Amino acid sequence: MNDKLNEKKPGGRANNAAKLISRVIRYMLHYYKYPFLLVIVCILITAIATVVGATFPQTLVDDYITPMLQNGSDDFSGLAADLFRLACVMGIGVIAAFAYNRIMVNVSQGTMLHLRDDLFRRMESLPIKYFDTHAHGDIMSVYTNDVDTLRQLLSQSIPQIINSVITMIATLITMIVLNPALTVISILTAAVMLLVTANFSKLSGKYYVRQQMDLGAVDGFIEEMLDGQKVVKVFCHEEAAKRDFHEVNERLRNSTDKANRYANLLMPINANIGWISYALVAIVGAILGINGLAGVTIGTVVTFVGLNKSFTNPITQVSQQINFVVNAAAGAHRVFDLMDQVPETDEGYVELVNAKEDENGNLTESETRTNLWAWKHPHRAEGTVTYTKQEGEVVFDDVDFGYNEDKIVLHNISLYAKPGQKIAFVGATGAGKTTITNLINRFYDIADGKIRYDGININKIKKPDLRRSLGIVLQDTHLFTGTVMENIRYGKLDATDEECIRAAKLANADGFIRRLPDGYDTMLTGDGANLSQGQRQLLAIARAAVADPPALILDEATSSIDTRTEKLVQAGMDALMKGRTTFVIAHRLSTVKNSDCIMVMEQGCIIERGTHDELMEAKGKYYQLYTGNFAA
Repeated sequence: MNDKLNEKKPGGRANNAAKLISRVIRYMLHYYKYPFLLVIVCILITAIATVVGATFPQTLVDDYITPMLQNGSDDFSGLAADLFRLACVMGIGVIAAFAYNRIMVNVSQGTMLHLRDDLFRRMESLPIKYFDTHAHGDIMSVYTNDVDTLRQLLSQSIPQIINSVITMIATLITMIVLNPALTVISILTAAVMLLVTANFSKLSGKYYVRQQMDLGAVDGFIEEMLDGQKVVKVFCHEEAAKRDFHEVNERLRNSTDKANRYANLLMPINANIGWISYALVAIVGAILGINGLAGVTIGTVVTFVGLNKSFTNPITQVSQQINFVVNAAAGAHRVFDLMDQVPETDEGYVELVNAKEDENGNLTESETRTNLWAWKHPHRAEGTVTYTKQEGEVVFDDVDFGYNEDKIVLHNISLYAKPGQKIAFVGATGAGKTTITNLINRFYDIADGKIRYDGININKIKKPDLRRSLGIVLQDTHLFTGTVMENIRYGKLDATDEECIRAAKLANADGFIRRLPDGYDTMLTGDGANLSQGQRQLLAIARAAVADPPALILDEATSSIDTRTEKLVQAGMDALMKGRTTFVIAHRLSTVKNSDCIMVMEQGCIIERGTHDELMEAKGKYYQLYTGNFAA
């Protein structure tokens, strides 16, 4: 997608309906300019056919019916020829109408396809902070409810509005040519209808915006309740959940009611104004015709009342579409709000590459995987490139961090992890353990200080390369819809079946996988709902193992595994961690006893550090946590 269509304009995003709809149209034209031009041509043909049909009564009355009544002629040959020509014109109009409606179906569905693709690409480029601060159900509502409002706009409203405008212009020109005096009546009533439309649209517009926001809130609430259904039932919270949902749903009903209250009044009001215009033209035309004024004939009056309906009906039709337009503008507001979010920035230029080492210890880049990794560091000023072996040395130098600028949660964090060391973080919940690992892979950027990876400031390393060098097993596992094999292969998309099986064996997951109905081909759905929590965790460990990363982050990786399984996994984990710098977060202190260094955290600070024996001998916070002897 062209970035020009996605970028924010100076002064913020468009916040009114006209600009939002204009942006939707420009988005559509980016992909479907020529089909849309063909649609306009077809609409023009349809409008001309409509005007020809509306003016035919004058020819019928003045050229045929009146002369026949006066002369008693029964020659219908001329009338038959005109009727045949009219039938041809109207047939062409029908074909053109069918064509533009069919083309717009393709255009609208294709635009929806591209829009969802672009939305997903933009979402995938956003920083973790965005997802931490926005309800997932509300984001999903953008893809479903808000995008769907644009479907009606593109497939029906825009063609109908263009058709109405072209028909009005063509009819107006015909009316002026036919009789300027009667045209004035139609123009005045049309002006009243447009004024009414503008005011009612303004009233309903603000409630359509609120409706889409309330709809997103309902979706978010439902998603939250689905995810937490076990908790709801365990604590018998069903009735309270029903009451909470009723409140959210009532807000949606209220905003929708107010939006449609004004919108639904618009069409009948305009329709009645149109009938008043019709009656005025008929009365004034009859008076002029009876008195032989302004060159008005009976055919002129008959034709003009028809043209008057052709002139005012489009305004009524547009007012009917205004509901969809305003609703679509509200949806577009939320769609482009997501589209305009600033992507995660990456100013890094150091890459992680496969390397090979000659007998003199010099590193060069390798085309094939060698299991020897190096940082490819271009020096732009000198025009040279150096290679630094990826060993896993991590240094935090006086690091401060806060999720919000006004609240720092990590204070003066300094640590040094030598290559191949196992570094453990322990402490109470909320002490900042997981936050530190989020800084290593740059899910968040630090407020102050420096983090160096193999002597390189991590801000200089490209984020994908930095994250590729870190295998991560999170506390909350997530399995995707697909087979067990595909979920393991997620850690390395080009991994062979043998590599996936080897990784599963390393994580001691192979045994339970082979007992599944279809083994490695067993389909997982609903985030692995057909597996136990421990089995899901084992698959997450296998996924990290198949990636064979140079460094590891294990965030409570064995928290959901029973004691017996934990012993089986620990051997595999030790094999996986061998030779790799590993950061371990664990509440079970027995799993970190063999760590090279244990960091004890409290309120965002490292208050103790050392080996298990050193910390036990010091009888400080770690001793209290390990023994449960808080009186000490």
